[in-house]
Amino acid sequence: MSLRIRLQRKGQTKKPFYSIVIANSKSPRDGKFIEKIGIYNPMKNPYIVEVNVDKAIYWLEKGAKPTKTVKSFLYKKGVFYKKHLLKMAHSSIG
Repeated sequence: MSLRIRLQRKGQTKKPFYSIVIANSKSPRDGKFIEKIGIYNPMKNPYIVEVNVDKAIYWLEKGAKPTKTVKSFLYKKGVFYKKHLLKMAHSSIG
């Protein structure tokens, strides 16, 4: 089972609101998901992105692959930087 970190659309017509979720790559965009790790609201100026960094790192280490859009959000929130620092800390300990 390949996992994806992707956006799940919610909200009304012409008023989108997205949840950042962990889902099976075969499931539909708005279908079943495993866990919700954040939100994205493009209707606010500036747009709002909230991500649970610890859960994102956990799922990335489990092999979940983010979509292009979600990957840019994770970079902006420092998820990949924190993951790198944790990896360096674990390697220097052992």
